[in-house]
Amino acid sequence: MSKRVLICDDEPYIVESVSYVVRKAGFEVVTAEDGEEALAAARREKPDLVFLDIMMPGLAGDEVCRRLKSDPATQGTHVVILTARGQEEDERRAMEMGADEFMTKPFSPRKLRARILQLLGDPGRT
Repeated sequence: MSKRVLICDDEPYIVESVSYVVRKAGFEVVTAEDGEEALAAARREKPDLVFLDIMMPGLAGDEVCRRLKSDPATQGTHVVILTARGQEEDERRAMEMGADEFMTKPFSPRKLRARILQLLGDPGRT
C-alpha cells in the first residue's frame, strides 16, 4: 500500500509543484485548498505526511496543525509547515502549534524530494 501525502495550500501552483515532487518520489497525493478541507482530508485519508501553508482563507495552517496534533486519530502524522512567511516568530508559532518541521517557500524540489524520502522511505526499495 502506497504511503499518502496531504498537500494543503491555497496557491494552485504550489499544490501542483509539491504534488509533482511527491508523485515522482513514488507516493500518493491528496490535496486541499483550505484549512477546513485539509482537516476533513486528514481525518478521511489518514496521510503519512502533511504539508500545510500557514496563510489560507478560513482556517489558517497553524490552527489546522494544532487540531491535527490534538486529535488522537491524527496526532502521529508528521506535519511540515511550508510557507512564504519565514520570520522566526512564524516558525516559533508553528512549532508551538505542534508542527514537526518548518520550510520556507520558495523551496528546492530536490531538497523537498530528499526530505520526503527520508521521512517516508524509498518506495522503490524494499
